[in-house]
Amino acid sequence: MENPRVCVIIPAFNEEQAIGKVIRDIPEFITQVIVANNGSTDNTRQVATDAGALVVDESRKGYGWACLKGMEASKAYDPDIIVFLDGDYSDFPQEIPKLIRPIVEQNMDLVIGSRVLGKREKGSLTPQQRFGNWLATRLMRLFYGAKFTDLGPFRAIKTDQLNALKMSDKTYGWTIEMQIKAAKQKYLFTEVSVDYKKRIGQSKVSGTVKGTVLAGIKIIFAIFKYRF
Repeated sequence: MENPRVCVIIPAFNEEQAIGKVIRDIPEFITQVIVANNGSTDNTRQVATDAGALVVDESRKGYGWACLKGMEASKAYDPDIIVFLDGDYSDFPQEIPKLIRPIVEQNMDLVIGSRVLGKREKGSLTPQQRFGNWLATRLMRLFYGAKFTDLGPFRAIKTDQLNALKMSDKTYGWTIEMQIKAAKQKYLFTEVSVDYKKRIGQSKVSGTVKGTVLAGIKIIFAIFKYRF
């Protein structure tokens, strides 16, 4: 795969303080940056547009809904690879080449950016996130033989393989659904270390008790749901 077309999809809900920084740090070789505005009530849409992204609106609340909307919009650019990146500036967009390199050079289908393997700013991963990652990745190894260290949202995947997964989760289970289905389909996958810093603003998931509990339930449910 030489000179692949790469689209970056950024699900975003009320990220006006961070989204512009994320977009401006994305490497210039990216074919298109797509922000899936998930019903934001702040100035996320305008800030993202001003920073040069294509903004598409998804009023149905949920991380998966936003990702699916971004995937739909990406079809116009016929990308070879899709990169998913959060809009809170906790990841380093400059590391996108690290994620796509194993696809280009080693023909990997899916590459997960592992925060566990990288350098993390103190306090950037909450205790509940660390425990959730630990539990979920061990259950995936037990039930699916899939050796992951993280459910990190910063990831790259071949477009054809992504479409073949027929992603369906609309909320918190999106990332683990992708990893489980990829393992079941015998995709070639790997992880690369990515650095991680404290997000701008409060997390809608790990930043609230409700979000943490719902995400935990959804992730555990997904592990058993796709088992059969």
